[in-house]
Amino acid sequence: MRIPATKRSPTPFRAGRECFHCKQWIDEGDAHDCWSTTEAELTADLPEDLRDAWERLRETLADLGEQRIYASGTCIMFARDTVYCFVRPRRSYLEVSVFLKRGLKSPHVKRVERRSKAKVANILKITHRDAVEPPLTDWLREAFDLEGTMAAKKQAKKAKRVRRSKPSAKFLS
Repeated sequence: MRIPATKRSPTPFRAGRECFHCKQWIDEGDAHDCWSTTEAELTADLPEDLRDAWERLRETLADLGEQRIYASGTCIMFARDTVYCFVRPRRSYLEVSVFLKRGLKSPHVKRVERRSKAKVANILKITHRDAVEPPLTDWLREAFDLEGTMAAKKQAKKAKRVRRSKPSAKFLS
């Protein structure tokens, strides 16, 4: 597709497209993958105090139990069956979203957002390594455990649906 010159396309009628996600201009025929992100890339530019906070937070979350830890877009996700917590590294702080059944009332909590009938996202702002201690670690444990119980209930409900059989023809007549 040929597009007239714009802010993103400096030369007149430059062939290519603009990436919907990262807004980068991609010339026609060039490969582009803005989603292949790693933890190292997301945390590479953090100042030393935030890097220490990130390392302590990651270690705390990893010690909770078996889970998947992966980078996606601008976040680092922590998941059992579904995500129970994610971290967005920012320039001057770490934005941590913890999914619980309830909203938290604490000076650590930046804001609270309802995400579904069962989950509330509690967005926390971490600026130093010392912030990764109770009550934050207690909330992280609660979110991890909550995800485990919700997954168990979901499996039990699914099993219950499978056990129900259709009534026989004799029963209906």
